[in-house]
Amino acid sequence: MRILLTGCAGFIGSHLARYLVNKDHDVVGIDNLITGGLKNIKGLYETGRFRFINSNVSEYINVSGRVDAVLHFASPASPVDYLRHPIPTLKVGALGTHNALGVAKAKKAVFMLASTSEVYGDPLVSPQPETYWGNVNPVGPRGVYDEAKRFAEAMTMAYHRVHGLQIRIARVFNTYGPGMRPDDGRAIPNFITQALTVRPLTVYGKGTQTRSFMYIADLTEGLYRLLVSRYNGPVNLGNPDEMTLLELAKIIKEITGSKSKIVLRDLPVDDPRERCPDIRLAKNIFHWHPKIALKEGLTETIDYFREVLAKSGSRKKRSNALKNQ
Repeated sequence: MRILLTGCAGFIGSHLARYLVNKDHDVVGIDNLITGGLKNIKGLYETGRFRFINSNVSEYINVSGRVDAVLHFASPASPVDYLRHPIPTLKVGALGTHNALGVAKAKKAVFMLASTSEVYGDPLVSPQPETYWGNVNPVGPRGVYDEAKRFAEAMTMAYHRVHGLQIRIARVFNTYGPGMRPDDGRAIPNFITQALTVRPLTVYGKGTQTRSFMYIADLTEGLYRLLVSRYNGPVNLGNPDEMTLLELAKIIKEITGSKSKIVLRDLPVDDPRERCPDIRLAKNIFHWHPKIALKEGLTETIDYFREVLAKSGSRKKRSNALKNQ
């Protein structure tokens, strides 16, 4: 296939681009680098199957030639990023989705939307099935991301119903792995960075709120299986093994061998109390379930962060040495 992938330089987008290229597909990647980085797609050019376009998909998308699938993954995804860029987040969910759907319609391509578990908000049902409509505060600070994705889902389904477009909607739950930024702001990169730099691990509230964590390799496999399926509708992709954030902090502290203390901070506004996917639909449709155990995935991720932080420390030392000359 020749695949158009928006958000290709982000955490999930870059892993997905590499997965698709390794499957011998040609990828045209688009990103405006608002939260992504060119280092994430380093090495893809040499394959001869990857082309990069630096562009804002909320303004326009222009791709010549055949396109078999449009994968719309462009959007800030962590609370730190979408609270810093609220209007671009809303625009890429609305205008960016509209533009990407337009390309898929014109090229007669399959369209995949990267949606999120955030469409469920602070759920009153657990685990969350695709049939659950959610409990979202549209005017709260997290609403810029939650409602952007809910609108994107509605527009995607409208194109399917009105134009007969083949669509896929992936509701992605918490995902982690190498390639995340130390300042990403989500629980796993926060805890790992704090543990490796011997700073307090900050747990919000009492740490009793639950999450489930999926390793990036499991997600890319699930996304691909969804893409080549013929299911037109939302599908949860996540790990159903639920744990509290306090438990997660203790596991990361144990694996890193850190002497950091765990401290409690005030709970952010509208922070979900529970987040756990019902993945029966994915199991039934394309026989997918996550395979990588949390400690295995965390070990790989911690090794990556050790390397990133070591390089960052070396750059700071060189910079300080130059300043002192």
